[in-house]
Amino acid sequence: MSDIQEATNQLLDVNLHENQRSVPVTEESGTKEESEHLHVTIGATVPTGFEQTAADEIREKLGSSCKISKDRGKIYFDIPVESLAQVHCLRSVDNLFVVVEEFKDFQFKKTKEEALKDFEDLARKLPWSDPLKVWEVNTCFKKKKTKRKKINLNSSKEKIVNGQGDKLDERDNRGFIDNALDSRILDYYENPAIKEEISTLVGDDLASSKNETDEHSKEETEPQVLKFRVTCNRAGEKHCFTSNEAARDFGGAVQDHFKWKADMTNFDVEVLLNIHDNEMVVGIALTEESLHRRNITHFGPTTLRSTLAYGMLRLCAPQPTDIIVDPMCGTGAIPIEGATEWSNCYHIAGDNSPLAVKRAANNISSLLTKSQVKEGKSCWGLPIDAVQWDSCNLPLRTGSVDIIVTDMPFGKRMGSKKRNWNLYPACLREMSRVCRPGTGRAVLLTQDKKCFAKALSGMGHVWRKVHTVWVNIGGLHAAVYLLKRTPQAFVHCSEQDGQRGTPW
Repeated sequence: MSDIQEATNQLLDVNLHENQRSVPVTEESGTKEESEHLHVTIGATVPTGFEQTAADEIREKLGSSCKISKDRGKIYFDIPVESLAQVHCLRSVDNLFVVVEEFKDFQFKKTKEEALKDFEDLARKLPWSDPLKVWEVNTCFKKKKTKRKKINLNSSKEKIVNGQGDKLDERDNRGFIDNALDSRILDYYENPAIKEEISTLVGDDLASSKNETDEHSKEETEPQVLKFRVTCNRAGEKHCFTSNEAARDFGGAVQDHFKWKADMTNFDVEVLLNIHDNEMVVGIALTEESLHRRNITHFGPTTLRSTLAYGMLRLCAPQPTDIIVDPMCGTGAIPIEGATEWSNCYHIAGDNSPLAVKRAANNISSLLTKSQVKEGKSCWGLPIDAVQWDSCNLPLRTGSVDIIVTDMPFGKRMGSKKRNWNLYPACLREMSRVCRPGTGRAVLLTQDKKCFAKALSGMGHVWRKVHTVWVNIGGLHAAVYLLKRTPQAFVHCSEQDGQRGTPW
């Protein structure tokens, strides 16, 4: 199957306690048979508002029931450890962690000193054994995936050391970046509006490559000591301590218990402390980078998360042979996610910006190449096309589209609030023209809710609002609207004016 499944199967064939220097598990039981029958609780972060969508996907693909946390954007479900590969293939989850212990009603002390002392005592009492087994399985796959990347990084580093150092010409320097950085970072270079962000990313990656080289040389001469950090996410007003204080004291106790080394940047294990009012969950992270970055190699200024794109597509329940259109596709996140999950539908990605269409086409090409490499053979292609067009004047036949899913401009990074007052009504009108009367659906994301409500109020004869999902996007309170196309046939404005002027 996938690399994750292969790594999982390989690790289940050995004693997970053989590597005592990596994971200090004290229990003697760690055989293949016990590992195969090990059930653990997995926690996942998902786009806020789409918790139920994620729960439905997990029930369908894993056969597991889900518990939705009171803390928005988090769900929990039980799986056998051999299903870990399938968990990584879920389309609706951003980050994964294995639960060490869950406290539904943790009684925090009233004074800071007593509360922090409880955190110190708690670290020594938690059942770490099974979650660390799952972390070990997960780490085996992670090392396999990054092995080739580390080789490239080391060869690039050697080039700099053996050369002239700072006197490298621009071409050699670019070659180093190509090897050291992910392709999405190169795409950021084209956008001067986010140079500050890219400079941070570049600095982190260069430092990481140097540290990885140093660590690799040390591994051969001395036993590895695991490095860790504790991340505390806290919500609620009744706590007498801060997130940093909780992470500091709990982390100190974890360090004393396992004899691990604390490292805030280059860590092997990330321990999570999630606190929401009196509910507390301790976990171990299974993902270093959010899963929402899949399939996108060329990012734009407002690239939509793939997990959110999946949730929006799932809202409209695509059926085989449906034609699904994103008239304002940006980098193509929605149609690409659709072509990956609903390959029996036809997806069209369109935008009025030639740069956006180019990015979408490059992302489609990258996905196709990835599919060919994974399958080990050439394939016919993907059911998706990228087109440049005017979203208010689409080159599509009336009533020819089954589903429209798009991320409309918020009027912040893209467009403006003033322009939206004319854009939204024109887009809704054109969408109603190309969408099939009676069966057509539209899922539209926007943060400009006032403008959208005004535009929709004038379209009641062709669009009916079925459902609204409230989401948080980069700190912005946005809404996803599910609309149903009414049976009424589309009538052009000129025809409507003629009908109004006709005497009866």
